Amino acid sequence: MPMWKIYHPENAFNDADKQQLAQNITELYSSFLPKFYVNVFFHPIAPTTCYIGGQESNDFVRVAIDHIARSLTSPEAQQQFLQGCTQVLNPYVHERGFRWELHVNETSFDLWTINGFKPPLPNTKAEAKWRAENKPSEYYQ
Repeated sequence: MPMWKIYHPENAFNDADKQQLAQNITELYSSFLPKFYVNVFFHPIAPTTCYIGGQESNDFVRVAIDHIARSLTSPEAQQQFLQGCTQVLNPYVHERGFRWELHVNETSFDLWTINGFKPPLPNTKAEAKWRAENKPSEYYQ
């Protein structure tokens, strides 16, 4: 499961921005993960609650990404992923004048469940079946 936590100034994104950004993030993963694996959380940061280098900052966006369902093992895959993240984020951060940063944590697949169930191993027939059968709601594909 990728989980994106986006920390941002309160008025950085409107509701339509959040919806589109979440869809674009999901699209990054859609060729190799079920869409319902992708989680995106927006965390607005109130003025006077973000400090960088000891100075108040209201122009900074921080993205923390947790990967569990897949790992990026090769340097090439890592760079390709980071470039994809930059393409997705730039219209919402860089092009709007925000400074930004991101990092990716990778958690062991062995320490992950969904609704109390252990997901099938990556790239297996069992995962393909899981992907086809498990749609948490009508809003997910």
